[in-house]
This record gives sequence, structure tokens and C-alpha cells, in this order.
Amino acid sequence: MSEQRDYKDTVFLPKTDFPMKAGLPQKEPGILARWQEQGLYEELRRERKGREKFILHDGPPYANGDMHIGHALNRILKDMVVRSQTLLGKDAPFVPGWDCHGLPIEWKVEEQYRKKKRDKKEVPPAEFRAECREYAAKWVDVQREQLKRLGLMADFDNPYLTMQFESEATIVAELMKFAEAGNLYRGSKPVMWSPVEETALAEAEVEYEDITSTQIDVAFEIVESPIEELVGAHAVIWTTTPWTIPVNQALAYGPDVDYSLFEIKTGEIDGKPELERWRGRQLLVATELVPSFLKRIGCEFDNSDTVQTYFKGGASLAGALARHPMHHLGGFYAQPRPLLAGDFVTTDSGTGLVHMSPDHGEDDFLLCREHGIEPQFAVMGDGRYRDDWPWLGGDDERRRAVINKQFNAPDGPICSDLREAGALLSASDDYQHSYPHSWRSKAKIIYRCTPQWFVPMDKDGTTPDGKTLRETAVSEIERVKFYPEKGRRRIGSMVEGRPDWVLSRQRAWGVPITLFVRKDGSYLQDPAVNARVVEAIRQEGVDAWVEGRKAEFLGADHDPNEFEMVTDILDVWFDSGCTHAFTLESGRWPDQRWPADLYLEGSDQHRGWFQSSLLESSATRGRAPYDAVLTHGFTMASDGKKMSKSLGNTIDPLKIMEQYGADIIRLWALSVDYTEDHRIGDEILKGVGDQYRRLRNTFRYLLGALDGFVGDMGDPGEIPELEVYILALLAELDGKLRAAIETYDFDAYIRSLVDFCNEDLSAFFFDIRKDALYCDGPDSTRRNAYRTVLDILFHALVRYAAPVLVFTAEEVWTTRYPDGGSVHLLEWPQVPGVTADGARWAKLRDLRERVTEAIEPLRRDKTIRSSNEAAVTVPAAAVPEGFSDADLAELFITASVTRSDSDEVTVTRSPEAKCGRCWRLLPSVPEDGALCDRCESVVADMDAAA
Repeated sequence: MSEQRDYKDTVFLPKTDFPMKAGLPQKEPGILARWQEQGLYEELRRERKGREKFILHDGPPYANGDMHIGHALNRILKDMVVRSQTLLGKDAPFVPGWDCHGLPIEWKVEEQYRKKKRDKKEVPPAEFRAECREYAAKWVDVQREQLKRLGLMADFDNPYLTMQFESEATIVAELMKFAEAGNLYRGSKPVMWSPVEETALAEAEVEYEDITSTQIDVAFEIVESPIEELVGAHAVIWTTTPWTIPVNQALAYGPDVDYSLFEIKTGEIDGKPELERWRGRQLLVATELVPSFLKRIGCEFDNSDTVQTYFKGGASLAGALARHPMHHLGGFYAQPRPLLAGDFVTTDSGTGLVHMSPDHGEDDFLLCREHGIEPQFAVMGDGRYRDDWPWLGGDDERRRAVINKQFNAPDGPICSDLREAGALLSASDDYQHSYPHSWRSKAKIIYRCTPQWFVPMDKDGTTPDGKTLRETAVSEIERVKFYPEKGRRRIGSMVEGRPDWVLSRQRAWGVPITLFVRKDGSYLQDPAVNARVVEAIRQEGVDAWVEGRKAEFLGADHDPNEFEMVTDILDVWFDSGCTHAFTLESGRWPDQRWPADLYLEGSDQHRGWFQSSLLESSATRGRAPYDAVLTHGFTMASDGKKMSKSLGNTIDPLKIMEQYGADIIRLWALSVDYTEDHRIGDEILKGVGDQYRRLRNTFRYLLGALDGFVGDMGDPGEIPELEVYILALLAELDGKLRAAIETYDFDAYIRSLVDFCNEDLSAFFFDIRKDALYCDGPDSTRRNAYRTVLDILFHALVRYAAPVLVFTAEEVWTTRYPDGGSVHLLEWPQVPGVTADGARWAKLRDLRERVTEAIEPLRRDKTIRSSNEAAVTVPAAAVPEGFSDADLAELFITASVTRSDSDEVTVTRSPEAKCGRCWRLLPSVPEDGALCDRCESVVADMDAAA
């Protein structure tokens, strides 16, 4: 036999410079720099000018630290929304924003003061605010660069900041709309208060942590009652906040709760000195809770001889008066405490009797106010009792902050004094429960009654349509779309049950409540005065609101001596609730419009930004500033635990980008079910990396296979059925991706795209057609049809991937079209609207899978080296109509296929010789190494041309 020729140089292998190894951390900064140099965002705005708009309004994160993984997820989701809507041909400008006022910034600046042993109170307010402004500006710049590195497409050169003078002026103007309409009032109510930060807090600024508290049982002697046998008895209350006893003003009972009057059994008292004073004395406790109460004080319950008198329903207690355990101090404590009916009293725990302190509880405040009992304001802003308070006031050691654990301990001053007064039945520091904390200082908070400014929720005429603010807000919640739907129920229940909106904060860094208040408590409602204030703040910022300018603001029509300037600042949630006004409406960003199509934030913003924006806009405009709301869950560690620096399980997105690249973290963020809490970790990221490599290899194959392609498919009537089927699958994919964008179902978007590339292309279409690509002649109709479809696939897939893998898609596009501009200027692909018999092809693919499984054992034992050497017999019944045996051999990539009546797939090694070029075993090959008819013709043409 003559020496065989090496046909390697006659095979049309794919050629591309696109590397298999991504090297994203090294490449992405260069691509980003090119985008910035060419002004890609601005170019896109010009390209889409005049198109249908889509407005995603950015919720402002605090400018007080590096971007964390939650920020990254949030921003990537927003970028996916903006890019996918842009890809669909819409004009989707995006203005990023930052929240720069309030406690998060102020607290950080104060931390710096504390490190320098500097007292904030000694610093002039304007100087302190300047430092806060500088601090916020620094972190805006830091976060902006970090967000750019994620590949976000946004107007980063012109972000909105709540501390911009124009923004501050708009916030004041929005506040004045409330004031001029009479929809502000100053009242005293218990609000969540941080003694550490010395300010009221919004619910969104509070987090709950499990703690162990002191629980005490305290006896209040009943001194008057319409029922004679109650006089002299002791009503027992239970509380986990001993510090509130010094401001007790009443007791509450449940109208439908049954109560028992009883004595502790003599045998239980014997040998227990702490209970000796209760021998022969009668105690009043809810019947259902007598056993647990007795157990708490170290006694056993015996129903046969414990209960002396049984009261059916709490109405029997109406009209009774008790005296405070510290009545001997006189003054405030000498006044008897009434027993009042409270619907909120339950028998879930405690004694069924609740002590009432209108200063420190919402239920307490409302019930006492109903009966003419007013708060005492005994606890100051730093959490200590007033100097003049008769119990625990004046002595710094004994009036230490009420949240101090030792202050409330069983041996602390509260319990010690109650024990000495003979009123303490039990005290233990083992009660475990959830308790609110400030999410900034991490310190416990209290409910504290202070004068604050409120927006009423239930006042008729608060909104333009004459409704209450609650009614309009609830109606808007019904109208707005929520993704996922459960968000509607969450924010709905919060708005339906929320109290009046507390606007005021007792801090320095923020937008002032620019009201002039008369001595009778009413405030000035003069549009001309308000306009002067707004203009001054527009020119000079919040520092313009100073006492020295009172006369200037009031003008000739008002006497400055008749007014006081409010010194409180606005809750930052009012700031953020106004962002729609100064970003979408003001004209500072002409390509924006009001209302927004979408707000997108974490699920905690149902009680935060979503709600403050809803309330502000409902009150001033009669509707929500958005038409849809999308919420995402929180990112947890890989084991499902909450991330915490103390646990050492945090994941830094900046380090992920250094190690893997931004496209990897983007693919992760868009692959998870973000509507729920989700996870991230090294193993998860490795899985995402594998997914990325498969997508990258798909593009690498397409680029190589399309090398030199000029777009000649030949006769359209001769397109092979396989290509038609793939185009039909592409059209199906196109529909799925459009639907996913419509519902913001991005994990479905990624899943559909990846599955198509892996299962329909790499493992099926590319696998089958590699023979035609490598070995058919350049003029082959089949090869040209295949490459034409590859070209269609390329243009579709690079666009589909562009909103997700923003850097990789750009690399792919410019590899093929170096002078073709940016992939991000392209629009959604126009794919052929062809159809195919999906059921028929599904049946064939099932059979193909069976054949592959049957071949595998022969490959393992090296009977054959590839499926090209396999002679396969398949069940005739399993073959769909219209496929010949030659078609099946091509589709299964085997030497031959025959049919039988058997239900089994059988495989043997083909006896035919192997073609020296395409390596197929065919009858037309005379001997191993010779050429088949197809290859002989192609090589002959190539030799002739050479």
C-alpha cells in the first residue's frame, strides 16, 4: 500500500483569535476605559432619542462605605432592567443617586470625633454639616467608581444627591406643600428613639435581635373599687422593661379576660423569706395565668385551695384604683392609678394585667389619652431620667440610661427599690425575646414620647382627591404591579396598620423643617415666605436656615418676635421619598419623565423607600410615583446564614471582581432567584464560572466557524431540515427571553439562554454539523446553510448576552467586527419566524440520547474510539417519520444506522474502512486512509485550485 497522505491541511477547522481563557480581571478595565472615552452612555442617549421611554428610578443608597454584595446584586439587577429595555429599542436613561443626609453619615462623622476625643456639641453646626457633606462626597466618589467597575450603564457624571442644593430646595418645597395644605401637625406620641444617637428613628432604621432581659412581677395595691373584696388586694403586673415602672400611670385589664383573686398557700411561703410579706394577702391575676405566675415566683399551683374569688370577665375591675409601689415618694407617685379596659391585653404571657406608661408605649399612650392621662416626658434624649424626677432623677449613677442592662437587673436600682417597698414578687434575668435595635449603632432603642412633627394618615382631604392619605396609598397599592406579587400584601399590610408619619429628627445633618411656629403652636402658612426660604436653600443649601435670617424670610408682613424657627430636621425617609420630584420632574435631567415605570430595591424597602415615596407622592400628587415595584431578597452566606463581619462569612464583591471579573458576579446575580433570600460562596461562584465558560466557548466556536463568512446560504429552498429546526428553536428562545424581560424573571432568562447554548447548540447542532463544517467543500449548500444559521445565531446570541455579560459580549462583538462600534448600541435581533414539528424532533432527540448511551460502554472498553465507528441498530418504531437511515447516521454521528423490530438499541463496530480525511467509516472507502466520495471530490477541487 502506498504511503498515505496527511489531509490535515485540507480540513476547514475553525479559526479565531478569541481566547478560551477569559482573563476578565485584566480585560474588563480596558473595555470600561474605552466606553468612557467614547462616551457610550451619551451616544446611546442620542441613538435612542425620541423612542418610547422606560424609566427605572434609582433608590438612593447611603454614601457611607464600600459597596457590599447586597449593593452589587441590587445594581446589577437595575442594570439588567435598563440594558434589556434598551436592547428592546426603548430609551431607558438611568440616573444613579445617593442618600447623603441623616444619621448614617452623621454617626460616622461622630465616630471620627470620638476617636479624636472631640465633643460634637462644641462644634459649630455649619462646620459639623460641612464635615458631613465632605464625608458623603468622598464615599459617593468611591462607590461610583466601584459601580462603574461592575459594568453599569448610567449617567455617572451627573448623579442625583440628596445633599445637592437643588435637591435640598426641592425637598423643602415638597414639605411646604404639606404645610400650606395644613397636613402637618406637632404632637406628642411615643416614637422609636435611640438614646445613643439621641434621635427618633423610622421603622426602616430598626432591626430586631434576640436578647435576654429581666422580667419582673410587681404588685400594685388596690385602694378603691366598687367591689369591696378587691380593696386591699394587689393587682400583679408583669413586664420585661423594669425601667418603665417609674413612669407608670395606670393598669390595663382585658375586658374579656377572666381573673382570680387568691392567696399563696401557707405551705409554699414557709421557708421562703422573700414571700413572707405575702402571707394572707390576696393577689389579682388572670385565671389562665395563675399557674405560670406561681411557678415564676417559685410556688406550685393547686386549684383545690388557691383561688378565693373568680371574676368572669374583666368588667368587674372597672372603676378600681391602685397605688404606685413608690407612692411614699409623694407628688407624681401619690396619685392613684386607675384600672382601665384595654382590648390589647391578652393571656399569652405575664399576668393578664399590664402596667401603662403613656411615655413609652403606643397602646399605653392611646389608652391613657382616651382617659385624659398625659405623658410626663420623664426620660431625656440620652435615655436618662430628668434631674427633677422624684424617683431616680438627679443621681447620675442611679439614673443611668434606662436601656443599661445593670440598671434593669434584678439587683439594679429599679428592682432594689421595688423590693424595699415590698412590691416585688419576682425578678429574673432569663427572659429571651426579640428586641428592636438601631441598625447603625446596634444599640437597643426605646419607645419615648416626645414632641414631633407628623403627617396624619387618616385626615380627610390630605390628598388631592379629598381622601385620607391612608385611603389613597392603599388604593395605589392595588393599582401598582408588584414583582413578586407577595410584595403587594407586604406593603399593603404595613400601610393599612401604620401610625401617623413622624417627619422630625433631633439631629444636625439633614434638611431642616422650615416652619415658623407661633406661641400657640400653630405654624405659618404663607406661600411668599416659603418661596423665599426655598430660594435661599437653592442658593446656599441647608445652612441658609439660621436664626439670623428670620426677619429676611418672614418679610414685612410678619413680626419675627411672634415666631420661633423649628430646629428639627426631616427624617431622611422624607428626603428619599422626594427623589422622584427632583430627579424625574425638575428638568435637571431632561431625558427623565414622571412617573417612573419601575422602582427596584430590597424587600426591606416596603417599609422604607417604597413606602415613603408612595406616601409623599400620594399626598402631593394623588398617586404613587411608580407603576411597578420589584423587590429582591437578601444575599446570605453559602450555608444560608446571614453575612456578618463578626462571623467572618462576608463576601466582598470587589475581591470577586479581582479574582473572577465583573461578568462572573453579574452572571451570579442574574442566575439566582433574587425574589427570595439567596446564597453566594466560593463553590457557588465556581459553578457560575463553569456556566460562564460554556457560554464563552459557544461564542468562541461561532467566531471560529464564521471565519471568512460572507453570508451566502445558497438556494433557500435547499436549507436542511436540521437548520430549520434550530431556527425554530431560536424563535422559541426569543419568545422566552422577551417574556422573561417583561416579568423581570432574569433567572429564567439566564436558564433559557444557557440551556439553549449547551443542549440545543453545543451538544446537538454543533456536534452534528462539525463534519459538514470541517469537511464539506466551500461551495457546499449544506455547509453554507449551516454557516448562515451560525451567523443568525451569532447576531442573536451576542445581543441576548449583552445585558448580562456586558464585557464579554463587547469582546465577542469587536473580535468579529473591530470597527463595528459597541454591541450595546445594537437592538433586539430580528430572528426568522420559522416553525418546526417540535414533537417529531423531540422524539428523534430521545432516540439519539438512547444511541449515545448504548455507544458509551464500547467507548469505555475501547471497542470503538468514537461514535463515527459505530454501526447502530435502532427500533423502527422509535424513528420519527421522514428520516432515512443516512439521515439518522448523520444526526447520530455514527457510521451507519439500520432499523429492526426489536425495542433495543444495539451497537457494534462498523466493518467499513475509515476515510483518511473525515474519519467516517463508509462503504465508499476502499481501505483505511483512503477518501470517501465526498472528501475525494473536495480534495480534488482544492488540489486543482492550488
